Amino acid sequence: MNSPKLMIDNQGLLNNFAVEPKMYVDSTVSTGFTKYAEKVNGRFAMIGFVSLLATEILTGQSLLSFLKDALG
Repeated sequence: MNSPKLMIDNQGLLNNFAVEPKMYVDSTVSTGFTKYAEKVNGRFAMIGFVSLLATEILTGQSLLSFLKDALG
C-alpha cells in the first residue's frame, strides 16, 4: 500500500507529505534582457531604420515633413 510519495502513519492515516520533494536551485542568475530578446529587438530596429530610409528615398521627403503632410 505504501508508495514512494504516499505513506500511512502509525494511526492509519494517509500522509501525503511524508517524503520531501527534491529541491532544484538554478545557480545562474537570469535577470534583465536575454540574448534572444536582444537579437529580436535589434532586428526589428534594423527593419524600422531601413523602412525609414526607404520611405525617405521613395517620397523624397524627410520623416517629419512626410508625417506633417500625412496627418494634415
